[in-house]
Amino acid sequence: MYRSTQALTRSLRQGPASRIHRRFLSIHEYQSMNLLNSYGIATPKSVAAKTPQEAFDVARSFGSDKLVIKAQVLAGGRGKGKFDNGFQGGVHMVDSPEQAKEYASKMIGAKLITKQTGAAGRICNAVMLAERRVPEHEYYAAILSDRARQTPVLVTSAQGGMNIEDVAKENPSAIITTPIDFEKGVSREEAVALAKKLGFKNEKTQSDAADTFVNLYKIFKDKDATQIEINPLAETADGAVLCMDAKFGFDDNAEFRQKDIHDLRDVSQETPVEVEAQKFGLNFIKLDGNIGCLVNGAGLAMATMDVLKLHGGDPANFLDVGGGATPETVKKAFELLLSDKNVTSILLNVFGGIMRCDYIAEGVIRATRELDLRVPLVVRLQGTKEHEAKQLIKESGLKIFSFDGLDEAAAKAVELGRV
Repeated sequence: MYRSTQALTRSLRQGPASRIHRRFLSIHEYQSMNLLNSYGIATPKSVAAKTPQEAFDVARSFGSDKLVIKAQVLAGGRGKGKFDNGFQGGVHMVDSPEQAKEYASKMIGAKLITKQTGAAGRICNAVMLAERRVPEHEYYAAILSDRARQTPVLVTSAQGGMNIEDVAKENPSAIITTPIDFEKGVSREEAVALAKKLGFKNEKTQSDAADTFVNLYKIFKDKDATQIEINPLAETADGAVLCMDAKFGFDDNAEFRQKDIHDLRDVSQETPVEVEAQKFGLNFIKLDGNIGCLVNGAGLAMATMDVLKLHGGDPANFLDVGGGATPETVKKAFELLLSDKNVTSILLNVFGGIMRCDYIAEGVIRATRELDLRVPLVVRLQGTKEHEAKQLIKESGLKIFSFDGLDEAAAKAVELGRV
């Protein structure tokens, strides 16, 4: 999945991790369309179906034979993806209810593998049927938080329908960034001026685009979104302005006041071990290496992985037990680590500030005994109750490698992990 700490940093910033475990909740495309419509933002007509028969019924009652069927999987690159049953492509044109049923039967219940899912793919539990609307011109629009400006921004471009990072790299002047007053939002005057600058062709489409910009920010603020991306925002030949595709991210820290949004969460799209970790307040992200990491504090966890890499090792996970871990949560953390068959050694690195090292030691001893730990375990405990913790480990009689220095501990974990 991620092969460097830099890649993990991007993951933490984008998605599932400030946490408590996930950082940004993502929702399915059909859910995004419903949310846009609830704020008066125009999209192609679309309806979700969770069985092949539902897809048939939806297509039959749609009022049009010209439809698109899309696999509802939380990953990019669906159109070029491949299902684990051999069916090619997660996006297809549909010309009849029978064809909708046929395609849905090949998508629903299968795993779609794309460039973003990895080889395991992600399960498709639903499809979305949408009317075909042909864009005359494709734009890009997004609401994001700009850390440098410390304000939300509206990012737009007349070059939509493609990877916006490529546009920014090849033609930076094509990207328009408009700061937004957090309380006041996007003014009508600003929005209309922006629509004209982007090149919407007449007064009506300029007005409709402006309404879209204004209402996108309303969703962003009302729903504690972290990002809203519309790509493409289409201007059609018949004069409509439509959000053709939408990606939302929502702040997990606001779950207590955004129950309606967070009820949309689809855990089938997440790594099961990460979902399990969250139930115990553990911040866990699975990686591709072989050295299991158990650390308290996100910063120390990142540093620990850096040191492992310096010594030629590869971390198997990011795991922050936080400042309030108990022997029970430490044992659960070990269970999560050991559920990964690729783990060949474990490095525990704890600095006891708020955290008491003796609590960690108790959890380590309990886990080692109760889980019949056969993977080599390297432990570094420093800080509050450090002496007591080391004494507990010594008196346990267990084969645990204890070090004071992180370099020495990491080097030993790498050595023991080589099989």
